[in-house]
Amino acid sequence: MKLTDFHTHTILSDGALTPSEHLRRMIVKGISAAGITDHIDSATIDHILNSLDKMRYDFDEYITYLPGVEITHVLPSQIAELAKKAKKKNFLVAVHGESIIEPVIEGTNRAALECPDVDILAHPGILTIEEAQIAKDNDIFLEITTRGEHSLGNGLVAALAIETGAKMILNTDAHQTREFITKELREKTALGAGIPRNMFEEIFVKNADEIIKRIRG
Repeated sequence: MKLTDFHTHTILSDGALTPSEHLRRMIVKGISAAGITDHIDSATIDHILNSLDKMRYDFDEYITYLPGVEITHVLPSQIAELAKKAKKKNFLVAVHGESIIEPVIEGTNRAALECPDVDILAHPGILTIEEAQIAKDNDIFLEITTRGEHSLGNGLVAALAIETGAKMILNTDAHQTREFITKELREKTALGAGIPRNMFEEIFVKNADEIIKRIRG
């Protein structure tokens, strides 16, 4: 199965590499499609949108690049406006979910899942069955993550997604080269979250293709 990762960060927010070096190193690692989703809020959104859009097609010969944002630590009431602004430029839109390790404002998950311009709820370690059902109803992907302490919530997210039929996508939230996705890391993370092997094709291929189609059409 091809390698994809739709949640990564560059030096434009808190990552280690410039966007072009980030993509080049992903290409060398054999990744076929990638999203750069640098953190944004109302102060930084314009800079991030303008910067990542400039290189939208530069690496098309080697990798399918999706410019994106991760709406992070904003008021829940701001999510819809920021997501709409990003989606107008045809960006992938992720929202930093309510986490077990970060002080994300309560109500962020629901605000994200009720927003038609959001594609991914990122590593929502704190999730309810009602929120998983909203994700299913509104066709928003719930993220299973390989990243550190964020991954401690994977089991809950996967169980609720399977119970409700919500779509899942596995990403890394990579900030540097050593965190990039590999086939072994992807498989072990999925299995550790309680995802059966018979769902791998759906999550790693079908859902990944759907995300690409949303942005690249």
